[in-house]
Amino acid sequence: MKAVIVRAPGDFAVEEVPRPECPDAGLLVRVEACGLCGSDLRTLQHGHRRVSFPWTIGHEICGTVAAAGDACQGSWKVGERLSVGPVVYCGACDFCADGRFELCEGYREIAQHWPGGFAEYLAVPPEAVRRGTVETVPEGLDPAVAAVAEPVSSCVHAQEAGGVGLGDAVVVIGAGPVGCTHAALARVRGAERVILADINADRLGQAEAFGPDELVNAAETDLVQAVREMTAKRGAHVVITANSAPIAQVQAVRMARKGGRVLLFGGLPKGRSCPDVDMNTVHYNALRLIGTTIYAPRHQRTAIRLLADGRIPGDRLVTHRLALDRFAEGVGLALAGEALKTVFLP
Repeated sequence: MKAVIVRAPGDFAVEEVPRPECPDAGLLVRVEACGLCGSDLRTLQHGHRRVSFPWTIGHEICGTVAAAGDACQGSWKVGERLSVGPVVYCGACDFCADGRFELCEGYREIAQHWPGGFAEYLAVPPEAVRRGTVETVPEGLDPAVAAVAEPVSSCVHAQEAGGVGLGDAVVVIGAGPVGCTHAALARVRGAERVILADINADRLGQAEAFGPDELVNAAETDLVQAVREMTAKRGAHVVITANSAPIAQVQAVRMARKGGRVLLFGGLPKGRSCPDVDMNTVHYNALRLIGTTIYAPRHQRTAIRLLADGRIPGDRLVTHRLALDRFAEGVGLALAGEALKTVFLP
């Protein structure tokens, strides 16, 4: 079969490799679509502490069952379309026992511990089947759209943790695929006003399709002042940092209203993860800084429903669909900022 093999940072290609065997208590999936994520780009460029090369990455996966192990044959049928969530929870730590799977202390991931989805076939391990990270895709949902359920799941988790809801003024800093998802999701959850900001005019043009009330080019205006003016000087109820720029976290604290919530969604680069945030502002304005990462199975199920009924416009999120043979081209588009979300169709 064809698969993307990463041999070292900057050294990757589509190669012919043996097709994986179906695990005894797992599934063999024929990959229909696998999305390219920002973390994939970082791994391709710089490596990853949990990835040993040579390796196949790719964790935004939709595919159909090609074979089922003996223990799975009563639950999954050949030809059934699946959304394969990459995170596999240990099921044994205190957080898993409490149902807080997103805080699991022993989780592993497809594309890190097991080979990923930039390939024609994927072996889904028994642990993934048992831990509830494999979901049936509703009839009619485009596989390329179903593949992006993974990042949407993380956004669902973040906004649940931040209590985004009716009447909120929400600012999203970053108009990439995650920021656009956050903007659409905030509207679904009942936000009264959604403001989307970025420093890239092209990105803002693409983001218009996701229905924000205002688009702000932070390269041309003082973002904090602009948000204050749009909110009668009060500031936003919720600010979401959907990028990896430390300044966004500084701005978020400054533009949040008293009692507001700051969702620290985007992780920061190594060596730049201590931004100069005024903690007195946090203290005296009674702000809540909320960090989230990954998601639980319930968030994945919600994400799939939102994509299936069109409340999250996945067809607008996926701007490029390419054959796996064009992987290098797709990576180039993403690095150049020309693609919102690129999905490969093996």
